[in-house]
Amino acid sequence: MPSYTTADLAERVQGELKGRSDLRIESVNAIKDASEREITFIIDQTHAALWAHSRAAAAVITEGIDAKGHDPNARALIVVPSAPLAMIELLRLFAPPPLLPDAGVHPTAWVHPDASIGRDVRIGPHVSVDRGASLGDRVMLYAGVRICAEAHVGDDSILHANTVIRERCRIGRRVIMHQNVSIGADGFGFEQAPDGSGLLHVPQIGNVELADDVEIGAGTCIDRAKFGTTSIGAGTKIDNLVQIAHNCRIGSSCVIAALTGLAGSVTLGDGVCLAGAVVVSDHVTIGNGATIGACSGVMRDVPPGQIRLGMPATDPRQALRQVKALQRLPDWMREISRRLGRD
Repeated sequence: MPSYTTADLAERVQGELKGRSDLRIESVNAIKDASEREITFIIDQTHAALWAHSRAAAAVITEGIDAKGHDPNARALIVVPSAPLAMIELLRLFAPPPLLPDAGVHPTAWVHPDASIGRDVRIGPHVSVDRGASLGDRVMLYAGVRICAEAHVGDDSILHANTVIRERCRIGRRVIMHQNVSIGADGFGFEQAPDGSGLLHVPQIGNVELADDVEIGAGTCIDRAKFGTTSIGAGTKIDNLVQIAHNCRIGSSCVIAALTGLAGSVTLGDGVCLAGAVVVSDHVTIGNGATIGACSGVMRDVPPGQIRLGMPATDPRQALRQVKALQRLPDWMREISRRLGRD
């Protein structure tokens, strides 16, 4: 394992060192768990209150935060404009080397003769690349990935184990997909049969397109369009276990947290943030820069830049008033019962 002095790390993140410069740091850890040879991070006063009792040798701390109990003769603080941003640099520094598939095509993989394979690809065990599919340069496919007919994966993209890219879907450059992602399954489209005999499946003849620098978390599903394209904009980051239905259009640099579900034909502008377990009704539009709080249900359009919270999602102040009223409801019921009994 590499190790660095606190002076090395301060220089690396361009921070101001307060305390010892000669401490050897071997890893990164949470403030409650860090050992005497690890560095941690202090991003707010809540974490700062833990510093005096932490065993960590050093901490990166956002400027303006007071870490009481700091002894500069024993430990070190590295003051930076943003500890979370500095953390990215240090995590990269201490990250173990990535365990990549072997260069070339694994003997157990199957590549159709009509597929197009770029330079320096890595195709792992039991991967299949079907007829007319294409892989750009330096693409990495981990074990069990399926690239179906006429699908395309752009340069420098990484697809982890058991991910499936269905027919005619297109993946941009530098896209990362974690394990068990599904791209291009049929959208959920059914209509009642005229004779009442059951449900008729609506053909889903479109595709899915992901722009450059998208990242998709494990177990997430993005369905193909009924017609046209389900699209994900450049730089958007999608967490684990997210469902995006047919014909959704997601803008660039959006953040969609885990367990969120978007019904068909939802539109998100650029820079939209959906917190965990948000649900969005079909054909709803959420404008640029809007934020939806966790566990909210969005049933109407949201203007750009607005914040919505609750079920159904509304102005946060209104949502909090509703929660407060519900919390007081048992007391009101008891008071009503008491008064009715007295009458």
